[in-house]
Amino acid sequence: MAPQPVATVPPAPASDFRFPSALAGAVERCWQKAAAHAEWSLPREQFQAALERSVAHRFSGASAPPEPKAIENYLQALHHRDLALACACSAGREAAWEFFVAQFRQDLYRAARAIAGDSSANELADSLYADLYGLRESEGRRKSLFDYFHGRSKLGTWLHAVLSQRHVDAIRRARKTEPLEDEAGDERAEIAAVSASRPATDPPDPGRAKYLALLQAALTAALDSLDPRDRLRLAYYYADERTLAEIGKMLGEHEATVSRKLERARSDVRKRVETTLRGDKKLTEAQVQLCCDYAREAWPFDLQVPLCSAGPRAGNVAPAKRSGALSSRD
Repeated sequence: MAPQPVATVPPAPASDFRFPSALAGAVERCWQKAAAHAEWSLPREQFQAALERSVAHRFSGASAPPEPKAIENYLQALHHRDLALACACSAGREAAWEFFVAQFRQDLYRAARAIAGDSSANELADSLYADLYGLRESEGRRKSLFDYFHGRSKLGTWLHAVLSQRHVDAIRRARKTEPLEDEAGDERAEIAAVSASRPATDPPDPGRAKYLALLQAALTAALDSLDPRDRLRLAYYYADERTLAEIGKMLGEHEATVSRKLERARSDVRKRVETTLRGDKKLTEAQVQLCCDYAREAWPFDLQVPLCSAGPRAGNVAPAKRSGALSSRD
């Protein structure tokens, strides 16, 4: 059952950006594409404010104000219907909430089970519902998580990413208080012990976050570019933690074939990542090595989101304990 929204809810705070008159036609086309249901009672002004927030977010790091043509191209690429639905839900429109629940409820619970397993799926999904509806108040209005949806991706894709990130955050919080053990000799615990033995006065490397961000972007692009069946093998192995024999049985391949193709996919990913870092990102050999060193110190990436794009898989998805082992061999 959808939450019972209040009768009236102030609109989400607008951004400082306002559309110039030259973009009036582009904004009108976005409104027409949104085709918001009449029962949602979504004012055009509220939808335009959401477009302005999206543009402000997209071009926030630009050194100069974007040209109207660049803004128009960006606006036309948005998912207008999903953005309208998010706006109406953020405003607490009951009809919009009922539509959202009917369209996304089952998909959200399936995604939560895939990410967190049966035991934690309902808790993960329900906590997201609470924040989407907006149980916390600030300055007289409910703070809805929908306010952070800018329409750049499909709403379902965005919801899956939020679920995945919340699960990763929960794992990281747990790891701060629980010892970690690996199949391959508790390697991470050993790294942690070495790190703990360093002088407390050692300053953190200010470039670490930048290099890890570059590596993560390159790794995600490399995984996305793989053949779907190669990505599926990696998903079975790293996310589902299946054995080679189990993967072979599901894919109709010999265990040795699975091992060989996994190694080939890992090698392909490594080459693509290094090519991206050296070519597109213009990193030196020393900087590429630094990226890899930082990742090996404490694997900071969650591979479930890019690997889950491989499609439906049998079984539940456990936390990606093997994520840091893309360079290892069976």
